Amino acid sequence: MKKIATNSSKLNRLISLVSVVIPIVVALLFMVKIPGVDRLGFLPPIYAAINGLTAVLLIAAVIAIKNGNSNLHQKLVSICVLLSLLFLVLYVIYHMTADSTSYGGDGFLKYVYYFILISHIFLSIAVIPLVLKTYLRGYLGNFEEHRKLAKITFPVWLYVAVSGVVVYIMISPYYLT
Repeated sequence: MKKIATNSSKLNRLISLVSVVIPIVVALLFMVKIPGVDRLGFLPPIYAAINGLTAVLLIAAVIAIKNGNSNLHQKLVSICVLLSLLFLVLYVIYHMTADSTSYGGDGFLKYVYYFILISHIFLSIAVIPLVLKTYLRGYLGNFEEHRKLAKITFPVWLYVAVSGVVVYIMISPYYLT
């Protein structure tokens, strides 16, 4: 039991480090442009679809566990983690080939867009340690702690996935063609 606790402690420290490093690396990569590569304008709808699929699979994972199917739940959550990683890679690659797109609308929708965008950005940073720690607890079989943390992680992760799609839909008319 002590070995699991020690490994868990080490993994929690690694999760904390990764949770700090990822946003910093992403922010730094936003300042890098790949020379000689045209804007990869086909990527935003792909990574928006990945967000949408992640949201659907997160809901399916919750349904699976509520129906007692822990194997399906584990597979679906693992796929969601991989999809989130794929999203991040594609998102960074796109932004290394293109400048950020400004929202071109005005009035009330502009405020709605920026509220959703800002909350999406902050929660996408906050969800990194939540997802990793929740996943770790489930992986290590600490299901009581997993359930407690999942009650926080699930709605935050779902919001990030859904708001990513909403942000894409709202900004897509203003992408350069």
